[in-house]
Amino acid sequence: MPKVSSLIVPYAAYLRVYEPLAAFPEPERDHWARYARRPERPSYQDELRRSLADLLPIPPIPVPVHESGDAFVAEVDGVLCVCPWRTRLRGWQALGDLAEELPPPLLDAVLPAVVRRQATQDYERWLTRNPDARPWIRTSTWQVPLNWFVLVSDEEREYDKGTGSGAEEDAPVLRYRTPMVQARRRVARALRTLRDTLDEGPLIDGLVDVGRWLEEFHPRSLVELDYGGLVHVLPAAELDGDHSAADVAEGVEALRSGDGVGAGEAYGRLVERWRSVRDRRSAN
Repeated sequence: MPKVSSLIVPYAAYLRVYEPLAAFPEPERDHWARYARRPERPSYQDELRRSLADLLPIPPIPVPVHESGDAFVAEVDGVLCVCPWRTRLRGWQALGDLAEELPPPLLDAVLPAVVRRQATQDYERWLTRNPDARPWIRTSTWQVPLNWFVLVSDEEREYDKGTGSGAEEDAPVLRYRTPMVQARRRVARALRTLRDTLDEGPLIDGLVDVGRWLEEFHPRSLVELDYGGLVHVLPAAELDGDHSAADVAEGVEALRSGDGVGAGEAYGRLVERWRSVRDRRSAN
């Protein structure tokens, strides 16, 4: 069995917001400025490995004891932007969703009820002191939610096939990056179309939720949709042919113009593509 420190964790995709340094108060702004100058910084795989390692002790540690001081860094038109990990906050939030992901016997085996209860109480106490806290990163396992693709366009798609060496730094990369103003504009336009043509449901609710989340950030932020570890389980041909953002845009435009057949065909392609990805979750 490979060590946790070298294990590739394949199941998570990410929606991230990178905010300009000016959006952060001091002394956090100074911390991120110094952090960005580091020659080497950990990757999303490092964060996942640390989380896995915390589950090995008895009792397991469901969320980090201390908040992460790490972040992703990007330069946007000469402006330094950072996306704080906030691993502890995201861990608490993910813990609340586990009951819907795992059957009770498996959940109790992985994280005993007493451990979950203590973590929940810690989170509630923390929230009373930090009522406006929100994560800069959203995570999805074994899929990219369709509403995420509304935020981006096919022209913003970046696909690097990697070298095939098996090393993390040489792995494929599939991501989209777009300015915050564009992401917000696309959400608003899609919501108008969906509400005019469809009944209220999970698709609209999910888009409303992600739109509200985006409103909490600086308008000059960068939004990134990253396939993350999914690139390690999808064949190169599937990654190369995956233009889900184009399919979503085509479906929304078809609804706007009253073309129900075209919208159905676009949606069908998306459902088929992402069903095949989710099926890998239980393949073994």
